[in-house]
Amino acid sequence: MNATVLVLSVFLACAVEAVEALTIVLAAGTTRGWRSPLIGTGAALAVLAVVVGALGPAVGRVPLQPLRLVVGALLLVFGLQWLRKAILRAAGHKALHDEDRIYRERAAAARTAGGGGRAFVPDWYGFTMAFKGVLLEGLEVVFIVITFGAVQGRIGLAALGAAAAVLLVTAVGLLVRAPLARVPENTLKFAVGVLLTAFGLFWSVEGTGARWPGSDLALLALVPGTLAVALVCVTALRGPREPAGTRPGSPDDPGAGS
Repeated sequence: MNATVLVLSVFLACAVEAVEALTIVLAAGTTRGWRSPLIGTGAALAVLAVVVGALGPAVGRVPLQPLRLVVGALLLVFGLQWLRKAILRAAGHKALHDEDRIYRERAAAARTAGGGGRAFVPDWYGFTMAFKGVLLEGLEVVFIVITFGAVQGRIGLAALGAAAAVLLVTAVGLLVRAPLARVPENTLKFAVGVLLTAFGLFWSVEGTGARWPGSDLALLALVPGTLAVALVCVTALRGPREPAGTRPGSPDDPGAGS
């Protein structure tokens, strides 16, 4: 895989996760003070560093062919989940991901939560809110970095793409002190779902011992092919829509009961 494609793929995927983690930390910090959420963020980053330090070298010792089979299968499952949700959002069957709404909901919950601290943490709720948010989103970043990097023998390069995404999102978030609602996150999720699915299919097949025509150049057909199938699914799922207020059981429906 071309180094530019590797870094760009990891960057896009990690940027999405970083935006979601930032929203949670901002909601905790702006409503309950910054000290405890920042401690929680630091603790989560420390745990993630330990995970990377333990898994990175271990994965690197696995033979390449079985590694590609396992990683490809995992990426395929992971990517199809992202792509399924993105297709449903684009087709109008699932609500669009709205960082502003998520921020308001998190902030409202944080305002009504009780206080109290433990050990060196003055506000345990703010700590755990930030810790869990950063850890869960961060584990997906770690998964993306290790899978993409290990299969290509370029974990350092993949980590560089992830670090660039996290630093950029963090810098912008600290600058505006608000959720990054203007980031086209739904579009990014669609693109990342396509990329993860295409790469997962590519590496799964290579892991079985088969070879794609043109080797890595096959991705130039797999990525747009996956995108085309996803767009066809969006079009098919949209279909004709009924006018608002005329669905069976609605007050305006002549056949609705009283």
